[in-house]
Amino acid sequence: MALIRNPILTGFNPDPSICRVGEDYYIAVSTFEWFPGVGIYHSKDLKNWRLAARPLNRISQLNMTGNPDSGGVWAPALSYHDGQFWLIYTDVKVVDGQWKDCHNYLSVCENVEGEWSDPVYLNSSGFDPSMFHDEDGKKYLVNMVWDHRAGHHNFYGIALQEYDVQKQKLTGKAEVIFKGTDIKLTEAPHLYKINGYYYLLTAEGGTKYDHQATIARSKNIRGPYEVHPENPLISSFGSPRNPLQKAGHASMVQTHTDEWFLVHLTGRPLTREGHPLLDPRGYCPLGRETAIQRLEWKDDWPYVTCGNEPSLEIEGPKIKEAKWGRDFPEKDDFDSETLNLHFQNLRIPLGDHIVSLKENPGHIRLYGKESLTSKFTQAFIARRWQHFSFTAETKVAFEPKTFQQSAGLVNYYNTENWTSCQVSWNEDKGRILELVSCDNLTFSQPLKGNEIEIPADVKYVYLRVNVHNHEYNYSYSFDGENWIELAVPFQSHKLSDDYIKGGGFFTGAFVGMQCQDTSGQNQFADFDYFVYKGES
Repeated sequence: MALIRNPILTGFNPDPSICRVGEDYYIAVSTFEWFPGVGIYHSKDLKNWRLAARPLNRISQLNMTGNPDSGGVWAPALSYHDGQFWLIYTDVKVVDGQWKDCHNYLSVCENVEGEWSDPVYLNSSGFDPSMFHDEDGKKYLVNMVWDHRAGHHNFYGIALQEYDVQKQKLTGKAEVIFKGTDIKLTEAPHLYKINGYYYLLTAEGGTKYDHQATIARSKNIRGPYEVHPENPLISSFGSPRNPLQKAGHASMVQTHTDEWFLVHLTGRPLTREGHPLLDPRGYCPLGRETAIQRLEWKDDWPYVTCGNEPSLEIEGPKIKEAKWGRDFPEKDDFDSETLNLHFQNLRIPLGDHIVSLKENPGHIRLYGKESLTSKFTQAFIARRWQHFSFTAETKVAFEPKTFQQSAGLVNYYNTENWTSCQVSWNEDKGRILELVSCDNLTFSQPLKGNEIEIPADVKYVYLRVNVHNHEYNYSYSFDGENWIELAVPFQSHKLSDDYIKGGGFFTGAFVGMQCQDTSGQNQFADFDYFVYKGES
């Protein structure tokens, strides 16, 4: 029995939905505007996880063209029944103002790593849907209902509606079965049938520091539901010194060894010396992550074994530890014809006319598209920050002919918050290396007037970012051996949910390779490798 250290899925991996198939365990997490949609992780022991699939990888399954920042895929729900996996997901089209326009879908597959079906449309009444497979063979969809009316609380309640498998649509009337507690913001419903009770597990309090998981039970699927006598099931709100903050949005699993565990969302704020502890509680550039806790049962109620706050270390299940090899190489030389699953891009699939691993073997070629502020077509391939301190590096060949063309290394939160170290062009200096920053849409070029001239005989420019907790710096080299650091520090916390427009966004920091050409000439850049080396 191994100790498990939290979080189990580091970096932006929120809203976990766990399911078991025999002796295999799977967790699905949200991906928001990042494509392909949904991450599914696989484990044999609940401790060691590998990224196994990104099921929504076709435009017919997910078209996020123009979707807002932090729109897209919210809170997928994964289950296994009738010999296949069932994936329920939301595509959120509007996040600001009085509406949350969102559409809910179902996709199925017999094998997690196989080709998932084109989606069945379900409804658009609210987000965070999940499928419940009852013992009598009936299936139900539960989701929160959004109330846009003036003077009403937006979170109307949790609705239940039967799903007809043959007709592939919801049937009968949707009925609100739970209005939540006085904490409100009731969302993320998961239904379970255990020992004759229906258990409804929801998230409440919003997904920031007030977050919690609430559980209620009933003998009847339609309620009424009584709330746990010592609710919340888990929360960090009363424990500001706990390194695992924002605990909530959870799901439960029973192991094949008859033990119970809870996976839940969490965030780890950067330590902030000299700052007040409570307001604000801090910034989480790694985004919202996934942690796990052990459950025990008393009087037909589940309890987190160490109290209702998260623990950094727990006792794992009575299962022999099963380690995987690395699922992301420290150095990716782009020798494969497919991209590693940890790489993603924004909103839509990018065909070979934008991203190619074949045009120049051993390289990834990006054809310049729109700017980093675009919500439509960016030639940007990136991966999550998963460590507070890490090094990322790449080597790029790029021949810009105008200042509208650039390519380089980018650290990115969303279209309004990012920095880049990029090769571009200047009328007086020719090819240059410059820094560009976008801070809540305030645009700057910190090296303006002091851009670095790139010698004419240099084909490749080496670019590196060193992230060390609160700060990160870019460096460059023309030969791969002699590195020069650019003396412009950037702040890590500015790439966090908590900083963006005062908080309330949902992703996490990414680092990657980008090529833009706003002249429309499709000038391309060749990236020879990508390094991501995290410090434990």
